[in-house]
Amino acid sequence: MEYDIAIIGAGISGAAIARELSKYSVKTILIEKNPSVSMGTTKANSGIIHGGYAAKNGTNKARFNVASLPLFEKVCNDLNVSYSKIGSFVVALEKDQIEKLYELKENGLKNGIKDFKIIEDPKKILKMEPNLNPNVCGVLYCPGAAIISPYELCINFVENAIINGLRFLPDSEVIEIKKEDKFKIIIRSGIEIKSNIVINAAGLYADKISSLVGLDYFKITPRKGEYVLFDKNVMKINHILFPVPTKISKGIVVSPTVSNNFFVGPNAKNIDDKEDISCTLDGLKEVIEGGKKLIPNLPLRDAITVFAGLRAVSNNNDFIIEQTEIDGFINVAGIQSPGLSSCLGIAVYVVDILKNIGINLRLKTDFIPTLDKPPHFAYLSPKDKDELIKKDENYGRVICRCETITEAEIRAAINSPLPARTLDDIKFRTRAGMGRCQGGFCTSRIISILCDELGKNPTEITKHGKGSELVIGTTKHLRRDTK
Repeated sequence: MEYDIAIIGAGISGAAIARELSKYSVKTILIEKNPSVSMGTTKANSGIIHGGYAAKNGTNKARFNVASLPLFEKVCNDLNVSYSKIGSFVVALEKDQIEKLYELKENGLKNGIKDFKIIEDPKKILKMEPNLNPNVCGVLYCPGAAIISPYELCINFVENAIINGLRFLPDSEVIEIKKEDKFKIIIRSGIEIKSNIVINAAGLYADKISSLVGLDYFKITPRKGEYVLFDKNVMKINHILFPVPTKISKGIVVSPTVSNNFFVGPNAKNIDDKEDISCTLDGLKEVIEGGKKLIPNLPLRDAITVFAGLRAVSNNNDFIIEQTEIDGFINVAGIQSPGLSSCLGIAVYVVDILKNIGINLRLKTDFIPTLDKPPHFAYLSPKDKDELIKKDENYGRVICRCETITEAEIRAAINSPLPARTLDDIKFRTRAGMGRCQGGFCTSRIISILCDELGKNPTEITKHGKGSELVIGTTKHLRRDTK
């Protein structure tokens, strides 16, 4: 297989670059070691589009966060991605923290952000955010901050890119890269891919991929963040709520989601294991205590799940986005927070790098910028629901009760341009299994639908790829084996 450009890593950065490149007449492949896109850092992301004031002026973090902000609304409209500009507060709970708000404001002005202000009237603040700690002294208010579904954006980037000619290769861990006249990329399965250009967007493993071509000038450290997620509509949170930040973190955040849940987290702990996404008792205590500082009456009985994600932190604590000394090898590494908020600007910049090194990028005349998605049954009016059921009776069968996800939506995900093949695929495409019961009711029914569509046995269906099978056999068979 030969391509003009190979992108390694289908997280938010790789997916955004793939979609941006699909506007051009180049043959591009996106290579991912996991069974689908968005299965690493992206799936456990806070889903916050940061306002651009926090990243230190002069850094890549600041540059690409600010460059991306004006692009999000149109892209999300084009790709049917949930996006809501609700604004953010940085909350000072003590008088001596007010000075930090002014420092953040000054940094934001240097970054080119103008639409934000400091409010030092507690009554006004509490009217805007009634459940906030009544000891609040002041906030930095940024109306431009937003919330988004990070995995939905990532998935839709790749679906749209596939429609426009991208080749996606999942379950394909890169184990060797040789530089000859072209790059030869060797996959663990034995597949060999040739490409003129390699873009390394491998997230936590970007240092490993870079080392395959002899470049060891940076190291990626995983930084774990734990979260607590709360049920829908149990408490009204109007804005993204940040504490005054520390040197290594924006602190424990309380934020709504685009699905009307809200979460508390993440904490920040550097670890060694790039696969360790376990939650710890101490970590969750830290998260809850941090959340209570902002929202003292957290409804802990309405927590529905906990989870953890890993951020890819480079040793210079900034994004690394550059053409390297190896011609045609581009590193896009260390994309920690605000990576999601920066992905659109990063993608445009990578295209500029390719143009600057002489790659002929010609815009397509037939590029399709939009992505049609099946209607979300739960959000329709009763009349529209009736009309939809008349057209397709599978819309009349609710599979996930918590999220009101129908059989038609699940089958559509399985047959989409980026087809769902696992339970996690279904979850991140439709939200089936994300509700209060966390899949307790719908998992077996989703397995049955996957089996029907894919022609598989239940023992072949996995949660997120090989080694995560949920069914090992029939109970009747197991009883017989034990006699």
